[in-house]
Amino acid sequence: MRDEALDVAAHLLVAGGWRGLRLQDVADRVGVSRQTLYNEFSSKQGLAGALVLRLTEQFLDSVEVALGGERDLYTAWVAAVRMTVRRAGDDPLLRAILTGHGSEELLPLLTTQSEPVVQVARDRASTFLLQRWPELDPRDVTTASEVATRLAISHVVTPLHDASTVAEQIATVVTRFLGQDPEPGPAA
Repeated sequence: MRDEALDVAAHLLVAGGWRGLRLQDVADRVGVSRQTLYNEFSSKQGLAGALVLRLTEQFLDSVEVALGGERDLYTAWVAAVRMTVRRAGDDPLLRAILTGHGSEELLPLLTTQSEPVVQVARDRASTFLLQRWPELDPRDVTTASEVATRLAISHVVTPLHDASTVAEQIATVVTRFLGQDPEPGPAA
């Protein structure tokens, strides 16, 4: 029921904006009571938070694929950040959150209230990186993953450069922090 409710809510949010999204409409389409949705998500804002976390998990699945497809740390970060920024620009749900009708109520989920998103992204990225490059210091990898996440979110919210430039900038910062050569090489 939860996944179906999130699917319906995402569709309604993209189609009608945040102000057009009503829990009763979600409940009707899912075939449950509005109270059932309140029990699951506690509020419309709770539903939005769950949507953002699910979207984050989907992005992170792609990030892991991008990180795993490269041989060295620098090119892995470039690939992961580039994929994230490009996909963010194409994702209709994320566009609705950032720019849609009523987005001012949703934007804090990626800015001032982004702690759950940052934590999930930091933890998944650092776990993956440490499995791939176990010689790295775990505390530094966690810090680098958090910084990379915050920088990527910042660019998604307020883009200044193209995806490739941002990816190279973030990869350079992260790999230098981790004491690695920011230029791709045969092994990192």
